[in-house]
Amino acid sequence: MSLNQTQPGQTNKERYEAGLDTLRAMAGEQGVGTVQQLGEFFPDFGHTLIAFGFGDLYSRGVLDLKQREIVTITSLITQGATEQLPLHVHAALNVGMTPEELLEIVLHCGGYAGFPKACGALVSVRKVFQERGIVV
Repeated sequence: MSLNQTQPGQTNKERYEAGLDTLRAMAGEQGVGTVQQLGEFFPDFGHTLIAFGFGDLYSRGVLDLKQREIVTITSLITQGATEQLPLHVHAALNVGMTPEELLEIVLHCGGYAGFPKACGALVSVRKVFQERGIVV
């Protein structure tokens, strides 16, 4: 997937637009809406999340979106940040990750982050799979 990569010297508006394009490619309109809801409550946070998170970080080269989602999902699991997992599980599936790969990440994190965190993650993954009609 070709990304609208940000470049040094871009304006905040250009970084935001690149981030919005990347977020849309990853999570669709539902994902964009979820992130934009945060901006409705705190506009500066919403702008920074899209411009920096998705414009500067996710839009870079070297790693593709699937690889970046592996890193993100692993990080979220190790932090126990399960409230953010559904958006990223949907995004991971949208950018080509298989359900089996997602389950393997959860299992692998159980060995390094602990099974309580992996169990919490598995609940989130299972809900996304059910929403999407994925049976494993």
